[in-house]
Amino acid sequence: MIVTSTEQVAGRDIADQLGLVQGSTVRAKHLGRDIMAGLKNIVGGELRGYTELMNDARREAIDRMVDEAATKGADALVNVRLTTANIAGGAAEILAYGTAVKLAE
Repeated sequence: MIVTSTEQVAGRDIADQLGLVQGSTVRAKHLGRDIMAGLKNIVGGELRGYTELMNDARREAIDRMVDEAATKGADALVNVRLTTANIAGGAAEILAYGTAVKLAE
């Protein structure tokens, strides 16, 4: 599956638009990560535990979006975007969305 943030797939024509697809996940902070983050706040620097958490969440949301596109028979996803929203204290949703398309032969 080709996944791109652009409106077109380079070097390919779009034969059909199959509609909007999305994938999301909601992740919560972990006590162990919170303790390490608190310590890191004292000395500064990257909160690697949270970076990993968000990277995993983005991958999962994109994988779910790709799975939905595949069920529609898509060859590619265009105009892919990611967004994050706080759901509750310590929990965030990652949403991936884009347009599923069928490419011309």
